[in-house]
Amino acid sequence: MERDIIIIGAGPAGLSTALRLHQIAPQLVARILMIEKSHHPRQKLCAGGLVADAEVLLERLGLDVGEIPHVDGSAAHFDFEGRGLSIRLPGTHTLRVIRRDEFDAWLAGKARERGIEIVEGVTVKNVIPDSAGVTVETDAGSFRARLVVGADGSKGLTRRCVLPQESTSTARVLELLASPKTKSKHGANEAYFDFFPVAAGIAGYTWDFPSQLKGQPMRCWGIYDMNIFPGGKRAGLKETLAADMLRSDYSLGDYELKGHPIHWFDPFNKLSVPGVLLAGDAAGADPMFGEGISMALGYGLLAAKEVAQAFERDDFALSGYRRKVLLSPLGQTLVARLFIAYIVYSLPWKWFQRLLWWVLKPVVAVIAWVFVLNWARRLR
Repeated sequence: MERDIIIIGAGPAGLSTALRLHQIAPQLVARILMIEKSHHPRQKLCAGGLVADAEVLLERLGLDVGEIPHVDGSAAHFDFEGRGLSIRLPGTHTLRVIRRDEFDAWLAGKARERGIEIVEGVTVKNVIPDSAGVTVETDAGSFRARLVVGADGSKGLTRRCVLPQESTSTARVLELLASPKTKSKHGANEAYFDFFPVAAGIAGYTWDFPSQLKGQPMRCWGIYDMNIFPGGKRAGLKETLAADMLRSDYSLGDYELKGHPIHWFDPFNKLSVPGVLLAGDAAGADPMFGEGISMALGYGLLAAKEVAQAFERDDFALSGYRRKVLLSPLGQTLVARLFIAYIVYSLPWKWFQRLLWWVLKPVVAVIAWVFVLNWARRLR
C-alpha cells in the first residue's frame, strides 16, 4: 500500500500531528495513514497529568478535554520532605488528570471525524528510508510513503531503525493507582510532588495526585528517576516510594505496581533523517519531570509544519527540523528543564534542597513561570 504520509503511533504526538495537518494543510489529510499496534482504548502507563500548556494546545485544535472523564486538582505542591512551594491558580484548576486510555481514544475519535485513517492492530517491524521514500514493514505487509513521522513512544521502533547509533537517555518510573485514604495527610483534590529522593541519590521525585478510574475517585502514586547517575549509590525506587506512601497511611504492597521507561530529550540527538522525523517521546520527553503529554502535543504542531513544508517545497531532507525544534518555545523549555534538572538533581545535600524548596520559593516560582511553564502560548 502506498501513502504520501505514514504516522507510526496513534498516541498524543501522532494524533496531534495529524490533527494539525488537518488545520494547516487539509489537502494532505486524504494522503495520511496512521499505524497503531494496539486497539483504542488501549492501556498506557502514564500518570495522566495535563498542565495548562496541554490544554492551550488542545484548545487550538478546537478540542475540549472536559468531554472525557477527568479530575481537577485545585493546587500543586512542590516540596522537599513535606514542605515547599504551593501553586494555586485563581478561578480555575491547577492540574487536570485524565486516564490515558480514555484520552488517547478520544483524540483518535476526533482524528477519524476529520477524515484521518487509522489502522489498528498492526505492528511495525522495520522502517527503511531510501532516496525515493520510506518503506514501512509490518506484520500486515509493507507500506510505502514519501514521508514518515515516528511517534511511537520511548520504546518505539522508528528511532532505533533510522538512528541506530544515537545515544538514548532513559528515565525510570514506577506508578500505581490506589483508593483514597481518609487518614491521608494530603488534600483530596491537591497534587503533591516531593523531591526528598534527591537526598538518597535518586534524580527525581515522588508524586501523589487525584485521579479516577471508571468514575471512582483514586490516587495516583509514583516515583520518577531521571537516571543520570546509573552507576552511583542510590536508594531503591520501590523502597523509597513505599516509605513516602506509608506517611499517608498507604501500604505499597496492597497495590499493583507498574514500571516503564521514559526517553528524555537530549538537545544533541538527531531528530530526523531524510524522509523520517521523530515526534513526542520518540524525540524526547521533559527530562526534569518526565512530562510527556503537553510535549507530545507541542511536537505535533512542529512536526505538522515540517511535513506541510516538505510537501510544499517537494524537499524531504528534513535537515532543519532539529534546529526548528530547538529554537521553538517547546525546545527552549526542554533545554531549560534539562539544565535545571542537572543542577537540582546533581546537588543532593539536604541543606541545599531545603534552601531551594523552603527558603528560595519566590525565586523558584519566578524561574518556573519564565522558563518552565507557559511555553505553549508562544508556540506558533
